[in-house]
Amino acid sequence: MRNEHTYKIGLEWKGKLATDKRNRLRYERIYELSFNNKPNLMGSADATFHGDHTLYNPEEMLLSALSSCYMMSFFYLCGLKNIEIASYSDEPIGILKVNPNGSGQFDEVTLQPSICIKHKDAKEIEVIFNEAHNYCFIARSCNFNINHAPRIDYY
Repeated sequence: MRNEHTYKIGLEWKGKLATDKRNRLRYERIYELSFNNKPNLMGSADATFHGDHTLYNPEEMLLSALSSCYMMSFFYLCGLKNIEIASYSDEPIGILKVNPNGSGQFDEVTLQPSICIKHKDAKEIEVIFNEAHNYCFIARSCNFNINHAPRIDYY
């Protein structure tokens, strides 16, 4: 396996330019993401930031990238230990803080997976889930706290 991989997408602004009541420029915050041999995805800023609430926003996509990468890392570790997972779902929650100057950043994200396992120790599953942080490419790239609140059930 190669040690370096390159990822590439396309982004094109699809919005319009207008002026507000004070004659300031206002940009409609709609864009289209394109991927190689995959369907395009329409996005916008979050409605809080003058975007279209019906489209995906960068904050949601960051949460989905983190949650899905974490799951893949967890599955990788479970596979190494021959642990069978029956089901997995997550409802991550991210806290974004906006600074007085209008900039902002995520302060923390809490991953809340529901994991259903077969005849294994729940403590071991928690340890493996926590260890997944060391393997998750997205988590290792983030500069905010990532908390874990897994719920583990048996089938």
